[in-house]
Amino acid sequence: MGILSNIKKAISGEPPAPPQKKELPQSFYIDTIELDRAEKDRFFRGNAYSPIDDRANFSGLNYYPVNPAYRYTLPLNTAAEPERLTIQTNTGEERPFLRLGTVEFEVDGQPAQLAVYRGEEHNDLFVPFRDATSGSETYGAGRYLEPEELANGEIVVDFNLAYNPFCAYSEDYSCPLPPFENHLKIAIRAGEKSYKD
Repeated sequence: MGILSNIKKAISGEPPAPPQKKELPQSFYIDTIELDRAEKDRFFRGNAYSPIDDRANFSGLNYYPVNPAYRYTLPLNTAAEPERLTIQTNTGEERPFLRLGTVEFEVDGQPAQLAVYRGEEHNDLFVPFRDATSGSETYGAGRYLEPEELANGEIVVDFNLAYNPFCAYSEDYSCPLPPFENHLKIAIRAGEKSYKD
C-alpha cells in the first residue's frame, strides 16, 4: 500500500494501512557476518587479549560460507522453573548454569533439538553443542552459540555465528563442554571450522 493510497484513505476518513515489515536483503545479512568475521580476525591478530600465541603468523580463522538457511527464529520450550546445573569444563572444573528449555528445528529435513542455558555469572543465552562435523571439520570439543532473545519470547539461533571456545586455540583456557543432550547426530556445516595454526 503506497503513500498516495494512504492519503486518499485519510481524506475519506479510513485509517491508513499499517506499514509493511521489510526483510533485510540476503546480501546485507551475508555482508554483515563477513564483516564481523574480518573484525574478529583483526582482534585475534593484534590484541593483547587474543588467545592466539603466534599472532605474527596468524592468517585468519576458517569458516563455512554464510548460509541463511542455518538461521532460525524459534520458540523456546521452557520448563515451569529453570533447572540449576553445572557443566564440566575441559580442565575438569564445573561451571554453574541455568537450563531454560529447548529449541526444536530441522536441518535438511532431519529433526534436531538443543538445550538452551544461561550462565549464572552473565545474562546471555548460551548453547554449547557438538555435531557430526566435530573432530573432523570443526573443533572436536564442540562450538558455542549465543542466541538473541526477541521481545515475543522467541530466540534467534544462527549457526553462521557458531564459534570455537578459546581452548580451541590454546591450552591455557578452561571452557565448558557441551552436555550430552547437545550432542547432535546431524552435521551443522555453518559457522567456524577447526583452527589450523
